[in-house]
Order: sequence, then structure tokens, then C-alpha cells
Amino acid sequence: MSEYKVARVDEIEAFDYRQDTRIQPVRHHLGITAFGTNAWTAENVGDRLFPEHDEDEGNEELYVVVLGRARFQLGDDEVDAPAGTLVFVPPETTRTAFAEEPGTALLAVGATRGKAYEPSGWEVWAPAHGLYEAGDYPAAVDCGREVVEANPQYAVPQYNLACCEALAGMTDDAIMHLRTAIELRPGLRDLAKDDTDFDPIRDEPGFRELVTA
Repeated sequence: MSEYKVARVDEIEAFDYRQDTRIQPVRHHLGITAFGTNAWTAENVGDRLFPEHDEDEGNEELYVVVLGRARFQLGDDEVDAPAGTLVFVPPETTRTAFAEEPGTALLAVGATRGKAYEPSGWEVWAPAHGLYEAGDYPAAVDCGREVVEANPQYAVPQYNLACCEALAGMTDDAIMHLRTAIELRPGLRDLAKDDTDFDPIRDEPGFRELVTA
């Protein structure tokens, strides 16, 4: 018998995320490793569905409106998108969307042009992100450590935890988790060089060693 998984959007736990949005980590929930995909839901008309952003690393994204009706802002354009609409957005285009009906939900699917997909685990950090944005770094550390312990294979949660630990004055822990993050995804070394979250530990020999290796 073939192995497969089935899930309804409303069965996947949602987490508060940036710009007052709600994310449901579909890829992680289903164990997908070949491409990135998450659901975004909005309870009320006018709620933002996903954060405004572009994809400067070459990520192409397809958005599928599965429930309700959305209004996309794509650069200077607006697109009305009832359920069943497919919206493809190239990397350079700034994008966001808002609910036009209560309970609107959409699925985002993305991957990087010309590269094999490597899960970074950014979406599983969502439970700790609000604490980080609120400046409650000790609480973000406590929550983030639970995320990392449950998902040690992902680089981005390790990196984000290191950021929170640096801001909370936990120097040794920050360097340890940053080291693990860079081992998992070497490209994070360049990000850490200029990341202001690491300003409190920037002069530490252990940090300098990591970012100049």
C-alpha cells in the first residue's frame, strides 16, 4: 500500500506571524522535502493574509486561493482572486494579499529557480517569532529552544535562537547555536556578519571566528 498523507487546512495548527498574519506550516506538517508550501488564513475581511515581501534569492511562488476571496497587491497592481484562483509571482515583484471574505485561506508554494530545494525550517520558528518581535528575548529563547529540540535538522531555527540568545545576553549559547546553524547551512555565515542581532556579541572571539572562517 502506498504511503500518503491527507490533511484539511483547518486541521493544521496556525501561528501568529509577521505583520499580523497567521501561518500554517503545511510543508512541515506533511513532511514535504521537495518544495516549500504553507497556508495563510485570515478570519476577518481586511486582514492581511501573508506579509508583504519580495523574494531576492530567486524564489518563485504560486498562490492558490482555496477558501473565500483575496485581494492581491502585486507591485502597483491589484488582483481580485476568488476561491480557485492561481496567482504566480516572480521573485522581484513585491507581493501581499488581504481577505475580502471572512475565513479566506490560501496556499503558497515556492522554490528557487535552478536549485534543488533544501528545507530551512523557517516556518517552524513561528511560535517564537512574536516574542522576538515584542522584544521579550528570554521568553523567545525558552520557546525557541523547544522548537530547536523538536526540529534539530533545520538551520534557520538554530540561527534565530542564536539571535535571541545574543540579545538576551546568553553569549555562549548564542555562539553554540550559530555554529550549528552555519554547519547546517554555510550561507548563514554571510548573513550573520552584518546581522545587528549579534551586535552584543560581535567582539567575542568565538563569534569573530565563526563569521570569518
